[in-house]
Amino acid sequence: MDENKVFLEAPELDGYLKEEDRSDIAEIESLYSKSLSLFSEYEKDKSQKTADRIAENAKEIGTELKRIVRKHKNIHVFSFETPKEMHGEASRIISKLRNPKTERDEFLYYIQRAYELMFSHAFTGRALPKKRSIIQKTPVDNPTQNYAVHRVPDIDNMASSSIMCVMLRGALLPSMIISKEFEDYSKDEIITPFALFRIKRDESRKEKDMRYVLDLKRSFFDKNELDGKNLIFADPMNATGGSLITISKYLEKIGVKPKSIIAINIISALKGSIRITRALEGAEVFTLWMDPVLNESAYILPGLGDAGDRLNGRDLPGKERNMIQLIADYGSTINNLYRDQVREIEKTVLD
Repeated sequence: MDENKVFLEAPELDGYLKEEDRSDIAEIESLYSKSLSLFSEYEKDKSQKTADRIAENAKEIGTELKRIVRKHKNIHVFSFETPKEMHGEASRIISKLRNPKTERDEFLYYIQRAYELMFSHAFTGRALPKKRSIIQKTPVDNPTQNYAVHRVPDIDNMASSSIMCVMLRGALLPSMIISKEFEDYSKDEIITPFALFRIKRDESRKEKDMRYVLDLKRSFFDKNELDGKNLIFADPMNATGGSLITISKYLEKIGVKPKSIIAINIISALKGSIRITRALEGAEVFTLWMDPVLNESAYILPGLGDAGDRLNGRDLPGKERNMIQLIADYGSTINNLYRDQVREIEKTVLD
């Protein structure tokens, strides 16, 4: 076994599930199997009658998901915890991200929108009882220089004790977005450190025997910097939870004791969410949307495709890009907007 690689396999992940979890997951899978039949029917006839049945089935699945999630205090679904007035915006964002016609630039825009929502859901709500004032200078200087006062949640303590943990290439930009939000909210414009992990799952395997491989030689992190910190994993998709659990269990093995582990997703599958909160004591999952099931290849259904490819474009065969190359490919607009985060990532890799 290669000492520079850490392995975790699906049977170990499923070992964290309780019998009640297995029953709940099976119930959702049964409900979604009806959806798949309706999708096939709708693909043929596009009738309003079939569309209505799909909508009704989706409502039933949503109700059941809400019932299950209520049992898990550390799983937070945006539409289950926020006012109804905000649900339309979340639905519109998810719909645009799912749409195959949404091209890369627009996809990137909606990812940014989604993570701004999720930052508020995960962090500013906790800080609402404690606020601070921003005295903001404005461009108006007649009859004198003008200033405006704005009250914002005080999240300096969270910002100063958090590290962005980047898994997979699809998590790079979301991690930069969350870091930028911390910077903008914090009094001293705190730049969160980054830890970069090279982890892949074996795509030749099925969900039931999936293997996750953490490549330590191609990962960049300081274990001492991680100890006692909030480890934030911002990944658009949480399918199985396997990558996050593999990394967290390895860090635990080498003596890292985090203050907290927080996953922030755009779409999270029920199974992956439950696995994370069962496997890692105190870990929390925040997701904009909860999708019901995984297919046999461990992809989320209904999902939105490969978020990494849709954010970053596809790699050429045999020419897989590293983090620095991905940043370069984002272009000047993104690099200028997140320039402090880019510098921190470059420092993490090059130092």
